[in-house]
Amino acid sequence: MERFFENAMYATRWLLAPVYFGLSLALLALTVKFFQEIFHLLPNILTTAESDLILVLLSLVDVTLVGGLLVMVMFSGYENFVSRLDINADKEKLSWLGKMDASSLKSKVAASIVAISSIHLLRIFMDARNVPDNKLMWYVIIHLTFVVSALMMGYLDKISRDKH
Repeated sequence: MERFFENAMYATRWLLAPVYFGLSLALLALTVKFFQEIFHLLPNILTTAESDLILVLLSLVDVTLVGGLLVMVMFSGYENFVSRLDINADKEKLSWLGKMDASSLKSKVAASIVAISSIHLLRIFMDARNVPDNKLMWYVIIHLTFVVSALMMGYLDKISRDKH
């Protein structure tokens, strides 16, 4: 009976597979939004103010960082929690596949969130004259919370690695 429950619980990891596949659909949606922004920008490129162009470009960088985060979570999460990816030897393989455990994935996600928040904060600062001071303060506080959280998670991981 115990063996049955253990095997059944272990098999439930496959319930995560459609979730990770769903992230690939989210990546597709993100790609559509990326090119939608490009297509809106190109016809007006000669009349777009430099500051507006920079804001659009920062948005594109932001979308790109989120896309990279999705890919990292999708592949690493699948490999860590569901099954190894069987990539043919003749296909190009990402250098970090199979090397990122749950702890390093968590650190990479935290670093990505800080980077994404930094880009967002930079966009806010580029348009600071249109943002009320109290909102600007909250954006900075939220960003600093992400930074401190990422640093604390990294420090705690270092402590736990040093103990093992």
